[in-house]
Amino acid sequence: MIEIHSAAYRRASFALALGSFLVFCNLYLFQPMLPVMTEAFSASATRVNWLLAAGTLALALTLVPWAVSSEMVGRRRVMLLSLFLLPLVGGIMLFANSLLMLSLARALMGASLAGFAAVAVAYMAEEFSPKALSLAVGGYISANSLGGIAGRLFGGFASDAWGWQGAVAGMAVLSLIGAIVVTRLLPPQQYFTPQRGQLRHHTKHVIRHLQQPALWIPMLIGGINFALFVNLYTVMGFRLVSPPYNLPVSWASMIFLCYLSGTLTAKLSGRWSIRYKPLNGMVLGTTISVLGMWVAALDSLSAMLVGLLLISSGAFFTHSLAYAWVSQKAKSAKATATALYLVHYYIGGSLGGFYLITCWQYWGWHGVLAGGSGLYLLLYGLCWKLGNLTPVPETAVSNVSS
Repeated sequence: MIEIHSAAYRRASFALALGSFLVFCNLYLFQPMLPVMTEAFSASATRVNWLLAAGTLALALTLVPWAVSSEMVGRRRVMLLSLFLLPLVGGIMLFANSLLMLSLARALMGASLAGFAAVAVAYMAEEFSPKALSLAVGGYISANSLGGIAGRLFGGFASDAWGWQGAVAGMAVLSLIGAIVVTRLLPPQQYFTPQRGQLRHHTKHVIRHLQQPALWIPMLIGGINFALFVNLYTVMGFRLVSPPYNLPVSWASMIFLCYLSGTLTAKLSGRWSIRYKPLNGMVLGTTISVLGMWVAALDSLSAMLVGLLLISSGAFFTHSLAYAWVSQKAKSAKATATALYLVHYYIGGSLGGFYLITCWQYWGWHGVLAGGSGLYLLLYGLCWKLGNLTPVPETAVSNVSS
């Protein structure tokens, strides 16, 4: 096993963090560029949202297939294949001459990214000692957040300087270099045993998980929460580059630094769950996000930034608690349960964009407030329903999961 403080640990943990960083850089590269793409393709904001939605939707739908395939061919092979597909798909995007072709390429990018995202933690669980695993997972999750922020900032500044093609080309080059570094540093698997017939096994567990309200309700909470969080930022980007603010895309992309407040509250959620009820924390996180949305409605750049900080803080708090809830309440096939949570999470992020951007396009920020408030009310309703569930006896759960 890879032990903490060893040379193998340093190489492997850095390689996994770098791979995670690259995945989320590529996933969110286009989010700050959406206003640029409306002009480049003479398309509506709702149509160009496919450049973000196609990637996250494809990622969500291919997480489980990648995970199943890794059971047969190995985690490391799947992760490296995933990373080397990134510059290849980036090159394909440069030849797209229509919004449809570019959206399809972005869907291919999302499917490519899912390979690494689906199996990295499984690789760590098999190859790292328990102490090394806890530390490595923390670094991996931090790299997720930093990659998302860096990809958005790179997309904003690079598109301002070189156009969207320059941003895509630059990210493809960085992805190729990163994939080579990961290949050289990531140790071969020593504790992996190939397994066959996993598709049927996973399908049975997926059905069982979706039959339990204590699992699928927090999955819905995670999806709606992410739909609001990521797309309120998208709409804010459109708002800032439009009159009366008319900020350049590079400056507007700086709002994604507000994500860092969520990194802090995600850590605080663990302490909350030890002392208080996780469900109450989800309600608290939702309330903080609602407050942030209404603060951001004020016609002041400082108020908008404060609002985004609150939205990030509340959304990450809710997400962390809902994610942990699913992992803890699943009595078997926990990896499948958490994968299902991520499927809901990313599908929510994909579809929520069309909803909120439509509100923005036709009714401005007042429409966003109304549409967002409706989704927040739905979140409160799901939390209420989750709190009113009759606890399932341990024996009953065991029988269902066997």
